[in-house]
Amino acid sequence: MRRAIPILIVVVGLLALVVNFWPNLTLPNLLDPQGGDRPIETKLGLDLKGGVRVVYEAVPVDEQVPTQADMQVIRGIMEQRVNALGATEPVVITQGSDRVVVEVPGVSDVDAVRELVGQTGRVDFVPIPADAPVAVQGQPIDLAVYPPLFSGDQVASAALGTDQVGRRAVDFTLEGEGSSLFAEYTTNNVGRQFAIVLDGTIVSAPVIQSAITGGQGQITGGDTGFSRQEANNLVAVLNYGSLPFPVQELASETISPTLGDAFLQGAILAGLIGIGLVLAFMLVYYRLPGIVAGGALVYYALVVFAIFRLIPVTLTLAGIAGFILSVGMAVDANILIFERMKEELRVGKSLNAAIEAGFSRAWNSIFDSNVSSLITAFILFWFGSSVIRGFALVLIIGVLVSMFTAITVSRTVLRFVVTRDWARRPWMYGITEEEFLAARPAGRPVRGEARGRV
Repeated sequence: MRRAIPILIVVVGLLALVVNFWPNLTLPNLLDPQGGDRPIETKLGLDLKGGVRVVYEAVPVDEQVPTQADMQVIRGIMEQRVNALGATEPVVITQGSDRVVVEVPGVSDVDAVRELVGQTGRVDFVPIPADAPVAVQGQPIDLAVYPPLFSGDQVASAALGTDQVGRRAVDFTLEGEGSSLFAEYTTNNVGRQFAIVLDGTIVSAPVIQSAITGGQGQITGGDTGFSRQEANNLVAVLNYGSLPFPVQELASETISPTLGDAFLQGAILAGLIGIGLVLAFMLVYYRLPGIVAGGALVYYALVVFAIFRLIPVTLTLAGIAGFILSVGMAVDANILIFERMKEELRVGKSLNAAIEAGFSRAWNSIFDSNVSSLITAFILFWFGSSVIRGFALVLIIGVLVSMFTAITVSRTVLRFVVTRDWARRPWMYGITEEEFLAARPAGRPVRGEARGRV
């Protein structure tokens, strides 16, 4: 096992370098039923990359005003809609008693968000008569002229799927009365259109190809299939169509990435200064082990950044704060180890024995502190808003990787370094030769070691 650890460290490090710096890498997109690839890239949040911010207000209906519970339902549906659009780490929060703020990073078109997220969300399944004009996506439709067969509350679920030749499609399941009504209509109207309508606008108008009984059907995108965006939009409409109250847009703005660049540069500068000061302290106070810890810290940063790109994690200012906090925890683990190592040297142990004792006896403290941090981070991730979840996710990844680098990487490098004669002088480990010799019986070397060596 000990021989395999250096190989593991090298392999992980090389993979991290490839993921971080090799251009145009892609990974299979497991969320895509057609098995498409997604690029490996660094994703930045709204505060760093820029994006769209829209404020909505819930409108009372028949003198009934929305309660806090209603606002939470509206917020949840809006967040699910934005997620279904493929946006990365959207921020959807309630503000006051009747407002919802939607922030979508990496999107510059306000209309793209407004088109789906801010719709009131009445979904209807509308039959199109044979003598009616051809229904087209995006076309308004008069529901008084074309009465709905049933509304979107009869949809049990909808998800991305594929048709018989592998093109992207949308699978849906109806329940209750909707299932029976749709079975009767599709049986008698094969070859005709029916429209899925959101707030009086046609979202999709497929042609009935066969009778759909049992409540389970599939909507295809014709000869070319749906694009990913079209399929996601249709799934979002079917799953998250209805809001408990209508909403109106109060304000919208496109946040310039220039402001995000300024934030990013400031955050990176602050992080570099903090890490630089930490490395300088470790070098001055712990000397050779401090240099090893600095190398392990660089290794840690490369691995964490690679994980961020692989998952991917959307980096916000809160996420960067979580990363810097995890760097401090990684250094804290090394400090516990090196202080214990110095204590073992001061009681007369050889260098190899002191290193092993330092790592093994500091492990309990390191494990306890990191597990406590992980428990807190998991609670934040489970119950927090989007911003808090981003911070918690970064912290969880950082803590887990820091445990690996502090215990495994630092120990392996130290085991290799101490086999060199030049690395066995007491002052290199933060103790004086007088302290070391005082711990030896009568100040004499032990086990054949030369004076001045640990």
